[in-house]
Amino acid sequence: MRYLITGGAGFIGSHLAERLLDRGDVAVLLDNLSTGSMENIRHLKSSGRMEYHLDNIENRRLLAELVDDAEVIIHLAAAVGVKLIVESPVKTIETNVNGTQLILEAACKKKKLVLVASTSEVYGKSTNVPFQEDADLVLGPTSKGRWSYAASKALDEFLALSYWKEKKLPVIVARLFNTVGPRQTGRYGMVLPNFVKSALENTSICVYGSGKQSRCFCDVRDTVQGLIYLIDTEGAVGEVVNVGNTEEITIESLAHRVKERTGSSSPIEYIPYERAYEPGFEDMMRRVPSIEKLHALTGFRPSTSLNEIIDRVAFFFRQRAQGFCLQRAATTSAD
Repeated sequence: MRYLITGGAGFIGSHLAERLLDRGDVAVLLDNLSTGSMENIRHLKSSGRMEYHLDNIENRRLLAELVDDAEVIIHLAAAVGVKLIVESPVKTIETNVNGTQLILEAACKKKKLVLVASTSEVYGKSTNVPFQEDADLVLGPTSKGRWSYAASKALDEFLALSYWKEKKLPVIVARLFNTVGPRQTGRYGMVLPNFVKSALENTSICVYGSGKQSRCFCDVRDTVQGLIYLIDTEGAVGEVVNVGNTEEITIESLAHRVKERTGSSSPIEYIPYERAYEPGFEDMMRRVPSIEKLHALTGFRPSTSLNEIIDRVAFFFRQRAQGFCLQRAATTSAD
């Protein structure tokens, strides 16, 4: 099979490409490197079944060619991370909505299967936990830029499902819940890599707000496997499906867990949302998925424990730091 992955040099995209290549498929990656990195896919470049294109989805001619050649399109390209969303709401909305529109439009001509990656953010301030796919979405006011990401991804879902209902384009919408793992950076506000990095450096682990807000973290391997199972399941077409782990933990407890598992001496510092983001910032207190639909469709349940996830992320950062030290030593000796 030939897969086109938008955002293919990103954190999830690179792991997905790796998994597809491992099973003998062809992975074609499209990424403008706005949040992705060549470092994420450097180890894949030797594969004869991997292609990559450093360009924007807005390049309609290239996009048409790539979609035409692919059998399945996996649309991961998006503006991501709370920090980026708060600081660049225009970019967030335009990137998410316009990009998805272009993908669906191109795929519709040949009725290519499209998996659109959405987010648990669309559930907004709902307190009806665990979140089920047919539950109401409860967003904050439009005056709060924090909700622009959720609204843009909800519109992506409406677009995708409308293409299915009106134009018979086969689509699957996957709502991802806090995917984490190696190669994820904290550059855009992702909490777990930021905590681990701080812990390894023995600097302050910064908890935003009270720390009582809770999340469920899903290992990227489980997320990728869930996406592949959905793509391979005919009954998933036209459906919205949660993909995530159900092991819930408060952010405060996560900070202590990370500190414990890394053997860190880092202090834990609490920072008000107003200082971290913007005045009046609103957060979701709980974000827990129901994964019964995913299991019913595919027989799969993400199950990697949080302890294992933390250990894998810590190992990644340690290896990367060691690589930087070796590279610096080599450069110094050469001088």
